[in-house]
Amino acid sequence: MINENLWQIEIPKINLIAPIAEGTSQEIMLDYVGHFENTEEWDGNVGLAAHNRGYPINYFANLKELKIGDEIIYKTKYGVKRYKVILSIIIKDTDWSYLQETKENKITLITCVENKPSNRRCIQGEEIKEE
Repeated sequence: MINENLWQIEIPKINLIAPIAEGTSQEIMLDYVGHFENTEEWDGNVGLAAHNRGYPINYFANLKELKIGDEIIYKTKYGVKRYKVILSIIIKDTDWSYLQETKENKITLITCVENKPSNRRCIQGEEIKEE
């Protein structure tokens, strides 16, 4: 049975289990991790954003603690994918290149950088292929 309501991200290292909703508007991100509408939902590059401080709910508060190799679990109505972190960098808020379509299955997490309004933290994970 498909659970239509199941859309969430889990990051065990930072004890995160958060619901995802379509869009990255302020309204969405007050309650959810937002899905960038111009990115894939399953195959390809899945782009997600959330607040990390200053709001009642800050799902990405501890994103900066992630290291290369940490696991990200992505659950949807289509199934579950596991990713390992391959990139953790600071980018300009105008740099959308990490959200571009990819042939490989990736997940890209974007959040603000403390006291640097023109920068964003970008964490990217690559799907772990089941052997």
